[in-house]
Amino acid sequence: MEDWSQPTLQEGASQEVALREVHLSDQLAASNNTIEMLAESLADLELAFEDRGWDRLAVNATREFSPEGMRRARELCRVMTVANPLMKRGLGLRKAYVWGQGVGISVRDKGDEGQDVNAVVQDFLDDPFVKKTFSGTQAHEEMEQAAFTDGDLFLALFTSRLTGKVQPRWLPVDEITDIIHDPQDQISDWFYKREYVERTVDGGMTRERIRTVYYPALGYEPALKTPTIDGYDVLWDAPVRMVSVNRPSGSSRGVPDAFAAVAWARHYKEFLEQWATLMRALARYAWQTKTRGDRAKTVAAKVGAAPTTEVRGGNQAGVGAHIVTDPNTTLEAIPKTGATIDSDSGRPLAAMVATALEVPVTMLLGDPGVTGARATAATLDQPTELGFQLRQELWAELKIDVLNHVIDWAIRAPKGALKGKISRDGNRVVAELPDEDDRTIDISWPEFESLPVDVLIKAIAEASAWLPPLTVARLVADALKIDNVDEVLSELTDEAGNWVPPDANAGQAAVDAFRKGKDPAALLNGEPQDPPPEPKQKPPKA
Repeated sequence: MEDWSQPTLQEGASQEVALREVHLSDQLAASNNTIEMLAESLADLELAFEDRGWDRLAVNATREFSPEGMRRARELCRVMTVANPLMKRGLGLRKAYVWGQGVGISVRDKGDEGQDVNAVVQDFLDDPFVKKTFSGTQAHEEMEQAAFTDGDLFLALFTSRLTGKVQPRWLPVDEITDIIHDPQDQISDWFYKREYVERTVDGGMTRERIRTVYYPALGYEPALKTPTIDGYDVLWDAPVRMVSVNRPSGSSRGVPDAFAAVAWARHYKEFLEQWATLMRALARYAWQTKTRGDRAKTVAAKVGAAPTTEVRGGNQAGVGAHIVTDPNTTLEAIPKTGATIDSDSGRPLAAMVATALEVPVTMLLGDPGVTGARATAATLDQPTELGFQLRQELWAELKIDVLNHVIDWAIRAPKGALKGKISRDGNRVVAELPDEDDRTIDISWPEFESLPVDVLIKAIAEASAWLPPLTVARLVADALKIDNVDEVLSELTDEAGNWVPPDANAGQAAVDAFRKGKDPAALLNGEPQDPPPEPKQKPPKA
C-alpha cells in the first residue's frame, strides 16, 4: 500500500520551489518598501536645507533644488501663507509696500502731434480682461502673492496677428516643466515647455487628455519658425514673459519669498502653543486640602470643590479647581524659579521670520514691544523701503516689456492702431514709429512716506521762520494729503497771487483798503479795486 503521509520526491521539489518563491517575493516587497522609504526621505530632505551643513549645502545646492522638490516647496509656502498668521501678515506687508500707493503708467508721446501712442496703451490697460490679470488692483495682489509663494511667474501674451490685440494670461507655474535656453547664452530663454491636463466637453461628456506645448520667450522670434518641437506644437502667437525672484546663481528657476521663513514661522507657532499649554497647566489647580483617604469625598463636599480628583484615578479637575488628597500625596507645580515663561521669549523666532520676509519685526507682529518705539520702527523701515523699491523696479520692467509688445503689434498687425516701420535684428523683430511719435513708457511709483504727520508738521513749523508763508501752506497741505491743493491756496492769495493771511478779518481788510485810497465797500463786494480819481482843483481867484 502506498504511503500518502510522506511526500514524493517531485512534490518535495515543488514545495521547495514554492517556498523559495514566497521568500524571494517577501524580499522583493521589503526592498520596494525600503526604496519607497528612502525616496520619501530624500524628498523630505529637499525641504530641510536649514538642518544641513553649510559645506554640503554650498556644494550640492544646484542638485537639491529638483523640480519635484521645488513643487513641494511651493505647496508648503502656499499652505503656510494661508494658515500661519505671521506668513499671512508678512505677505500683506509686502503687498502694501509694493502696490499700496498704486502706480502710474503713461507714454511721453503727445497726442496732438502724430499718432496717439498713449491712447493705445491706456486702452490696453483699461480693458476689463486685462485688469483681471495684469493692470488691476486684484491682479497686482495676485502677482505679488505668486512671487511670495511660487518664486516664478509665466505671463503668456496671446496676440492676434490681424488686429494686434493682446490678451495676457498667467500660466500655472507647476505646469512649466522645462526651459530651453540659447546654447550659446544660458541667460537667453528660447522656449518654455508646458505639460497640463486639458479638459473638453464632447457630446455632453467631459474628456481629459494630457497635452504638451511649447511657448516662445517674449522677444525671441527667428525668421524660420519651427511648428513643433519633439512632435509638440509651438504656440508662436502666445509669447511668454517669465518673472523670477530670488533666483540662485546658475539656476533657471526662482525661489519663493516665503521659503526662508517657513521653518521659523512654524517654530514660533509651536512656541506659542507650548506657552499656552504651560499657562493652562499652571492654572489647573488653585487650592489643595490634605486629609485621610477615607474622608476625601466628605471634605471635598464640604469645601464645595468640583468632583474629587484623585491623583491615581487619572481624572482632571477644571481650571482653578480645588483638589483634595491624602496627607501622603502632594500636588505642586514644577518650580519655575529662573525660568522665563512669558510669551515675549519667542520674539527672536518672530524676528527670524521678519528677517526672511524683509519686513520690520515691529510691523510683522503689529506690536512695538516693551523696548520698541516709533523711532525704532521708522529706522528699521527705511532700508525696508529701499528693498521694496527694487521689487517695484522688477514689476516696472515687466510692465514695460508687455506694453512694448502691445505697441509693437499695434504697428505690425494689418488692422493695428498704429503705423510704422518693421525690420529684423537677428532673432528679434523691431517695430519703429515715425520720428514725431515717442513710445517711451514712464512707470511712476509714489514715494514712500514713513514719517508720521505730526513729525512732518513739526518740522514745517520749525522751518516756517525761513520760508515764505505760501510755501509753508503748500507743504502743510501736502503733509495733510489735501486734495486740490491749488484751489485751497487760491483762497489764501489775492488776484495778483500775493499772500493773504487767513486770520485777517473783513474789517481789517476794509480798513487797509481805505488807508490805501481804495473803496472798502467794493472790496467787501468782491469788486476790482481801481485807484480813486484825483480831486478837481478849484480855479484861482481873479
